Amino acid sequence: MSYTINRIIKNVDFEAVDKRARQALADHGFGVLTEIDVKATMKKKLEKDMPAYLILGACNPAMAWEAIGLEPRVGAMLPCNVILREVSEGVEVSAIDPVVSMTAIDNDELKQVAGKVRDMLSEVVQAV
Repeated sequence: MSYTINRIIKNVDFEAVDKRARQALADHGFGVLTEIDVKATMKKKLEKDMPAYLILGACNPAMAWEAIGLEPRVGAMLPCNVILREVSEGVEVSAIDPVVSMTAIDNDELKQVAGKVRDMLSEVVQAV
């Protein structure tokens, strides 16, 4: 079982994929709550160079509201991370599979919500 939803986009620069990913998230009701530029962080903290790598913490407020209502501690697993990273073939877009991450919580209703979010994130990844 894969813990992420993945797609590699070829022949496009990183900034274009970043823009398209943010738009796809917005189009599917997600906002970007957090952003971590891993490449810049590694350079600053360790003086190490690496290809572009960005983590977007995405949240769909309606789905988060429903999930928190079912299990208040689920916030420890939010937001859903979407990763953009430079790879030799182009730019990989990956999203966490919330169904897999929710297996740690024994709540069937929550798993149903996670399934809806997984479907939404799959649509986002394909739309990028």
